[in-house]
Amino acid sequence: QVQLVESGGGLVQPGGSLRLSCAASGIIFSIPFMGWYRQAPGKERELVATITNNGETNYGDSVKGRFTISRDNAKNTVYLQMNSLTSEDTALYYCNIVTNMAYWGQGTQVTVSS
Repeated sequence: QVQLVESGGGLVQPGGSLRLSCAASGIIFSIPFMGWYRQAPGKERELVATITNNGETNYGDSVKGRFTISRDNAKNTVYLQMNSLTSEDTALYYCNIVTNMAYWGQGTQVTVSS
């Protein structure tokens, strides 16, 4: 069974930065797709960023220019660097990886407040 462990969430002031990480463990042959999604109370889950095995990235419109997704294939880990955070970024952030099937992390809370 593949498991994802997320870390890096917490409380940050507006304009601050956080770096999320998601490490996959278990028997993994390949991870062609990794991504981050988020969900705020009363809102639908939305795409934040995705990255392919070749390093091609895609970002949600609301985070372009502020967030950066990256991956370390040797460590089976995906990262999300978040800069210039605002209160609208407050949400539960979920890591997603796709091998032979899709796996989701447990979620890590990001709260942006002064």
